[in-house]
Amino acid sequence: MVGVGARPGTAEADIRSAVDEALAAAGLDGAQVGVLATIDRRAEEPGLRGLAAERGWRLAGLPAAELAARDVPNGNGTVAAAVGTPSVAEAAAMAAAGGGATLVLPKKVFHRVTVAIARKHRDA
Repeated sequence: MVGVGARPGTAEADIRSAVDEALAAAGLDGAQVGVLATIDRRAEEPGLRGLAAERGWRLAGLPAAELAARDVPNGNGTVAAAVGTPSVAEAAAMAAAGGGATLVLPKKVFHRVTVAIARKHRDA
C-alpha cells in the first residue's frame, strides 16, 4: 500500500511522478498496489483523487489520531505540529496494509511529495 503526504494543491502530475519513483525504488509496480492512503484532510485533494481513480486504487483518508497511533521509524515533530501526527506517509501506508504491516520503502521525498510503501507481512 502506498502512503502519501503532500501539501494542499499539489499537482496530480507531481504526485504521480513521486509515487512512480517510489514504486521503482521499491522494485514494485502499480499492479501490486490496491490502496493510496493519506491523512483525511488531504483525501479530497484533486491530485490524490485523480491518481487513485486513474490507477483503480482505493483512496483511504485516515484520521490524524489513527496515524499518530502507528509506530513508525521516521516520525517528525514539525509534521506533528502541522497536522496532528508525526507521520503521514509511513503511518498511512502501514494502516492501509493492515495488521502485520512492514515498510517496503520508508518515507522518501520526491518532488516535494513524501511517499512510503508498506505491505502486509506474509505470515500475518
